[in-house]
Amino acid sequence: MENFLAVLLEKGYHIPVNQVSLIDLARQVLKIESEALLRLADRLGEEFIQAVEVLYACKGRVIVTGVGKSGLIGRKIVATLSSTGTPAFFLHPTEAFHGDFGGVVRGDTFLAISYSGETEEVCRLLPWIKRMGLPLISMTGNKNSTLAKNSEIVLDIHVQQEACTLGLAPTTSTTVSLALGDALAIALLNKKGFKVEDFAFLHPGGNLGKKLTRIADLMHVGKKLPVVTEDTPMKETICEISSKGFGVTSVVNQMGKVTGIITDGDLRRALEKGGNILDKPSKLFMTRNPKTIEKNEIAATALQMMERYAITSLLILNEAGELEGLIHLHDLLRAGVV
Repeated sequence: MENFLAVLLEKGYHIPVNQVSLIDLARQVLKIESEALLRLADRLGEEFIQAVEVLYACKGRVIVTGVGKSGLIGRKIVATLSSTGTPAFFLHPTEAFHGDFGGVVRGDTFLAISYSGETEEVCRLLPWIKRMGLPLISMTGNKNSTLAKNSEIVLDIHVQQEACTLGLAPTTSTTVSLALGDALAIALLNKKGFKVEDFAFLHPGGNLGKKLTRIADLMHVGKKLPVVTEDTPMKETICEISSKGFGVTSVVNQMGKVTGIITDGDLRRALEKGGNILDKPSKLFMTRNPKTIEKNEIAATALQMMERYAITSLLILNEAGELEGLIHLHDLLRAGVV
């Protein structure tokens, strides 16, 4: 760091010595914003519940609108709502008056963001929203503003100060707006009973999509499955393990239900004890109650189980306790889950 500063000085840059340290300044910003979030949490009340109920009852889409920094926050809120089961899109107030309002239909609900509550472009939309009879929820720091007075529900995003040292750039207020949007989305997610598989359906791409892949889409089935009976001699059992290539085989009883599993580790331990094991039945060497997973679980869950129990394979059973599939650690690696 000292060498870097020396280079700057050599090039003629002026570095004030009495300037407040950048770390102290950054900490102050974070402190101001975190304290504002705690105050927001303390004052949440009936209005928040009403907002969640209105959004939950929405038969159309949630239309989020705002200008400038509020518009950017609005776009992020739209992304979070959409990815957690609440259809939403962003409508720029200016573009709305040049044709984009045509995308709004009856049944939609508006969420408008304006800290002052007097943003001209947003307020111009109010008569059109009213004319269509659409519910309006506002996020504003001014409960007496034009926006607040024309909203069915007002969510207070007032902050004591912006983190900007000039007191000008929206910082604390945008952080509060963003966090409140997250709170709305998560409250809606829970109220709707949104599940992991629903999230997976909406996130098919990227690393997240890979981790949310269902076991059913990766598991081996049919003739690929290693299976022996409890009475199968170990000589044949070893051949089954070797030929199927998973390093394990399931063991079933006369009814076809899985009663155990034999792994490479089980074979090594049996050989270490000495004696001839080749003609003995597999049931003497199997591990009972093998680890299993349901086919509708997600791949990330399989990975967690393998790591927890230090194993490389999981069996998938049907409701009758019969072998339906097998998933190996290599399947997760190929799918990009790891």
